[in-house]
Amino acid sequence: MLPRTLLTGPSLADAALLGHVEQGREWPLLVWAPGPGVRMVSSAVLGGGIGERQWVVNAQVPPGYARLDPVAHLRDLASGAGLEGEGVGLMTAASVADRRHAVDGGVRALVTAGIGVRGWAAAPGAGAVAAPRPGTINIIVSLPVPLTDAALVNAVATATEAKVQALVELGADASGTPTDAVCVAAPSPWGGAAESFAGPRSLWGARLARAVHAATRAACAELVPAPVAPR
Repeated sequence: MLPRTLLTGPSLADAALLGHVEQGREWPLLVWAPGPGVRMVSSAVLGGGIGERQWVVNAQVPPGYARLDPVAHLRDLASGAGLEGEGVGLMTAASVADRRHAVDGGVRALVTAGIGVRGWAAAPGAGAVAAPRPGTINIIVSLPVPLTDAALVNAVATATEAKVQALVELGADASGTPTDAVCVAAPSPWGGAAESFAGPRSLWGARLARAVHAATRAACAELVPAPVAPR
């Protein structure tokens, strides 16, 4: 039987790297299954919103992925990996094998990144990008303490701020890619108290920010061209 909480379940750092076949080629599939007793908030196409979730899959797909059934596809991938119940499904054309992990005060962050298509969120006249290249920064975070609904939403904002900080520090001249996704997991309260805040100056929000910042920097460091020195 799977463990009931993140405190005894598989660590995010121990997410399994499996495989799946798409367009006649095998692609990596990252699987983390903390089991029952976990609440997640996510912007993912599968399992998005707030609710009890038992697993997360981050599937690498071919560049220019054109299937019109991503939710069904992710459910099939999860089932093929032996996962049951409700979960979160992420997709990316970036390498999930090159994932990066960081931990701070019990908060763990795992980031997969591709920044071939990137830009600022508020770019004037932004629309669909033609001929997309591998992109997407997917962020998965686990905390060892329960969070209220509001704090879960706050945690997503904090993780996003930390991602942007890492990109700016690397000189990426962007706030992210058009398809970035976030998933934050925390133990279910089970009738007990839950943390009400996860902003960057709260105890757990600060730890989350540092973990996401470190993992994002590590994941994106080799993807940002080095600045050209002036002659």
